[in-house]
Amino acid sequence: MKNITHSRSRVLLTILALSTFNFDIAGILGIQLSTGDHKGTPLQLSTAYAQGPNDSGTYYIAANGYSGSNLKTAMYNVINPHTELTYSELWTCYYESDVRDDGYVWDMYSGSSNFVLGDDQASGQSITYEGQVYNREHTMPKSWFSSATPMYTDLVHIVPTDGYVNAKRGNYPFGETDSPTYSSDGDFSLLGSSSVDGYSGTVFEPNDEYKGDFARIYFYMVTCYEGVVSGWSSDMLGGNAYPAFTDWALELLLRWAEDDPVSTKETDRNEVVYQKQGNRNPFVDYPGLEQYIWGDKQDVAFEYDNYSSTGIENVAVSEGTADPYVTVYSITGEAVGTIERATTRVRPYDCPCPAKGVYIVNGRKYVVK
Repeated sequence: MKNITHSRSRVLLTILALSTFNFDIAGILGIQLSTGDHKGTPLQLSTAYAQGPNDSGTYYIAANGYSGSNLKTAMYNVINPHTELTYSELWTCYYESDVRDDGYVWDMYSGSSNFVLGDDQASGQSITYEGQVYNREHTMPKSWFSSATPMYTDLVHIVPTDGYVNAKRGNYPFGETDSPTYSSDGDFSLLGSSSVDGYSGTVFEPNDEYKGDFARIYFYMVTCYEGVVSGWSSDMLGGNAYPAFTDWALELLLRWAEDDPVSTKETDRNEVVYQKQGNRNPFVDYPGLEQYIWGDKQDVAFEYDNYSSTGIENVAVSEGTADPYVTVYSITGEAVGTIERATTRVRPYDCPCPAKGVYIVNGRKYVVK
């Protein structure tokens, strides 16, 4: 890297091994500002925190280090505080949260609808056919929690759907059926007797395209409302705070979440939810998080900034098996220096980087304020 001398000062970047989320920038991140005497006297800048995914920043930092049922409770403490919307405000939210690329309403119950926002909104009329109007669907039926607030107006689980198909669903649990008694256009959604082991009642089966979406919504609901979920009533719910689901329902939802991974639709919607009511769905931000709470990773501690759906990232490198240095990049992708993985030895470089900004180190984002 080339040396660039500034008229008043030269920025000398030295990167040390990083082992904590909160650190002194000049001393630990290694940014040293050399004054005119070029003695390399460190300048105390500020503190920085590693950042979570999807621009979530440190939103989930309080859940760090937890696993299993304790992680569920930690997430409850993070996501439960939020702004309670009014029921009428949901109509307005849909203009940002549930719009397809072609401008029509993003309906997850009907595969044939092309609803125009506002114009095709239900207004109390009799709904007699699919494709007539869209309305507000409590994907976790409101009768399960007695229409109590704030669940009644939580944007995370209330989505716009075809009013006719919505009525067919009623308050039946989600599930799978091999013998549908009702099918929406093109067999997109089905209603019939359950074909899932452990349950024989009537179920509503959404399309495969959205099964993971609904699973992650359900994981959110029993986590965000951990304090009251034990009082809800449904054949899918266990009457407790943990695991909160019945065995058949949990097995089904875990499978749906795995088979239908997080989509861009979900991450985009999650951002709108955060803007509107001030909380997030962690099961969208962290694909596979449900495995850390209910699945086969319950013994793995959650790390908000160093997360992998297949396990917590291990950035250590065995001696002689890989490059011992990690390149440090600016947010624009410019390499500004390196750190040595195995030691704290400094490798200084003169470079034209700002003292403040965002740096990427081994896939982890650090903000220098």
